[in-house]
Amino acid sequence: MFSATTEAIRMARKERRSGNLPEVVLWRALKARPGGFKFRRQHPIDRYSLDFACLSARLAIEVDGEVHSRGHRPARDQDRDAALERLGFHTLRIPARDILQNPDNVVKAITAACVARQPLHQPAAGPPPHIGEVFGSLS
Repeated sequence: MFSATTEAIRMARKERRSGNLPEVVLWRALKARPGGFKFRRQHPIDRYSLDFACLSARLAIEVDGEVHSRGHRPARDQDRDAALERLGFHTLRIPARDILQNPDNVVKAITAACVARQPLHQPAAGPPPHIGEVFGSLS
């Protein structure tokens, strides 16, 4: 489990009630679990509140409006992404306009990012063979 500060938890609760249109549109698609992945909305981790998170893929999804390209925001976002990377999370930044223009393509890109971040080992398909067992024919 990941810990979060009290401030991050408070902020996440507040943000869940916001009516940010791109986030609402994306949440409608992500809560259907595309690709079988579970997503969380406004999920607090450490001192941050992630717009969306796929914990199994350790993927943070941030919806960036125009304000993210102004002033000190790009440097602040870069610092935040680096801090999340240290916690094992990759950040996928998606422009808000892309969500509004083509939400299906955005969901496909998010699902592909989740697949790419899956662990190399997969659950076993059963117990391993016993020593000396041979499967299939040798002919």
